[in-house]
Amino acid sequence: MDLTNKVALVTGSGRGIGQAIGMKLSEVGATVVINDVDEAAANQAAELIKSQQHQSLAIAADVSSADDINRMVETIKRTYGKIDILVNNAGISRDKLVMVMSDEDWDKVLNISLKSAFLCSRAVLRYMVKQRWGRIINISSLAGVVGNAGQANYASAKAGLIGFTKSLAKEIASRNITVNAVAPGFIDTDMTQKLDDKYKDELKKRIPSGTFGSPRDVAEAVAFFASDEAGYITGQVLNIDGGIGGL
Repeated sequence: MDLTNKVALVTGSGRGIGQAIGMKLSEVGATVVINDVDEAAANQAAELIKSQQHQSLAIAADVSSADDINRMVETIKRTYGKIDILVNNAGISRDKLVMVMSDEDWDKVLNISLKSAFLCSRAVLRYMVKQRWGRIINISSLAGVVGNAGQANYASAKAGLIGFTKSLAKEIASRNITVNAVAPGFIDTDMTQKLDDKYKDELKKRIPSGTFGSPRDVAEAVAFFASDEAGYITGQVLNIDGGIGGL
C-alpha cells in the first residue's frame, strides 16, 4: 500500500484507535491531519507522527459543529490543496439503561458518533468529487451490529454509521470515491483497560482468538480501504473482532 501524496483527515485521532490510524496512514506515505476536540492531545499525536519523519497537522475542532468542520476543511484545503481520505473515527460513549438515559446522553452520543460523519463527509465530498478520487472510511463497532445492553445510544450511532456507509457508497461510486466501514470488537484501549480483570477474562473466553485486538489491527484495515488496492470495494463493513461475530 502506498499513499504517497495523499492527504488524510482522521477525526478523533488524539489518542487510541484514531491515533493508531493516523500513525499507520503516515507510515504508508500519507500526510495526516490529526483532529481532536482536545487541542493538547491533537498536537501530541501530530508531533508523534512528525518524530517519525512524516508530515502532519493538528487541528482542534468539534466535529458535531458544522461551522467547526467547515473551518477545519478549509484550513486543510488552503494548506495542502486537497483532501483525499477521510476517516470518521470520532465517537464517545455515555452508557446507561434506556429508562434512565437522558436526552442529553442520547443526543451527545448521536451527534459526535454519527452526525459528525455526515457533516465531515458532506464537507470533503465537494473536493473529492472534483478530483474524482476519494476514500471515506467510517469506524463503526460490533455494538452496532449486535447491540449491547446499556449502550442503546452508542449502538444506535454505530448501526447508523453502517447504513450511512452503504447509502453514501451507492451515491458516489461513479465518481471513483469509495465508502467503507470497519466494526471493531473488543480492542485494547483506555476504555477496555479500565474494566475489571475478572470481567476482561470472561470477555476473552467469548472471543475465539482468546484475546482483545489492538488499535493497530484496526489501523491496518483502514489503510487497506484507503489504498488503490481497495479501489473496487465499496459499501462494505469489515468486522475486526477476533471471530466473535454475532455471538
